[in-house]
Amino acid sequence: MVTDRQLFLNNLAQTSDSPLALEITKAEGIYLFDSSGKRYIDLISGISVSNIGHRHPAVIKAIKDQADKYLHLMVYGEYIQAPQVRLAAELAALLPESLNNCYFVNSGSEAVEGALKLAKRYTGRKKIVYFNHAYHGSTHGSLSVMGNDSYQLAFGPLLPGVNRIEFNSLDSLNVISSETACVIVEPVQGEAGIIAGTQEFIRALRKRCNETGTLLVFDEIQTGLGRTGTMFAFEKYKVVPDILLLAKGLGGGMPIGAFISSREIMHSLAFNPVLGHITTFGGHPVSCAAALATIGVIIEEKLADSVDTKSRLFVELLEQNPSIRQIRSAGLLIALQLDNYDHVKKVIDNCIENGVITDWFLFNDSSIRIAPPLTITEEQIRVACSVILNALRTN
Repeated sequence: MVTDRQLFLNNLAQTSDSPLALEITKAEGIYLFDSSGKRYIDLISGISVSNIGHRHPAVIKAIKDQADKYLHLMVYGEYIQAPQVRLAAELAALLPESLNNCYFVNSGSEAVEGALKLAKRYTGRKKIVYFNHAYHGSTHGSLSVMGNDSYQLAFGPLLPGVNRIEFNSLDSLNVISSETACVIVEPVQGEAGIIAGTQEFIRALRKRCNETGTLLVFDEIQTGLGRTGTMFAFEKYKVVPDILLLAKGLGGGMPIGAFISSREIMHSLAFNPVLGHITTFGGHPVSCAAALATIGVIIEEKLADSVDTKSRLFVELLEQNPSIRQIRSAGLLIALQLDNYDHVKKVIDNCIENGVITDWFLFNDSSIRIAPPLTITEEQIRVACSVILNALRTN
């Protein structure tokens, strides 16, 4: 009999030569369970997706309720669908007045693609500025603003007119000019290994965009929905982007993304040409219902309020280990800097063997990623950290 593992290796396109290949048969809260019944603490939340934990009852109920009404009806933007419009209204209520118009897509990469098109269309400009070590997805446009040469060169040529500058460098902002359509930035660079923008830099970036008439795009695909201790990371910087990108944690485990701007800016996609941006499955009613429930859980359970306390507990428990060279954190986005990838790999493997799932970063493979569900308790943090500390001691 052919096993699921064999089918996985034979028929599912692989993204690396060494996938984890854990066969997960159930997920609940902060836990994953494999085919043998072994339980794992999920310290990466499916890469910052399961902010409210796996299979939260409110999300499951929303999915079932919507499935009883209707699934896909029509391409995006033609029919009035309650899950879409109510989700858009809820997001608008949470955001500043200038971010009042939502375009729903299927993923973070699609949100980036929509934002790049929107910025070019609204400003009439062709140039885009992005940052070294940035990660915005892997579709062709988003790859063009990825701050890593090895990934870009393998798939070139990419978009023309893009300029890469240094993150947290005030001098680099002079590249932004009256020819720049937009600057796309992560307030906290995720795949670089949790590098937070400084207050001075992010505010100077906003000022430079204002001076040049350039749209500022905040990629909050990882940092949004409570992960950094506020609903959106931009709140901590006291700046407001012109376009906001969300995905990952928005759907409570269902696929959904969004690019959000003002009604005036977003309307530029509706004419010359009409249907300037279109999607078949974007804003799927089941995903929108799940997202609306997810936002409700974050608010009602006040999950963002405890993020900083939980983050500090992780740091306090782990910082005394001499193997950890540095701990960088932005709420429950945490990086443990070790010496090299070999050490990281041994620690990750040992943790998995002992029931804790961690990971590394795409552009920083000498650091360990910690990004648990926001629902994790202090006791669960202590259990997870004891496994990590043991792995560090024995490897």
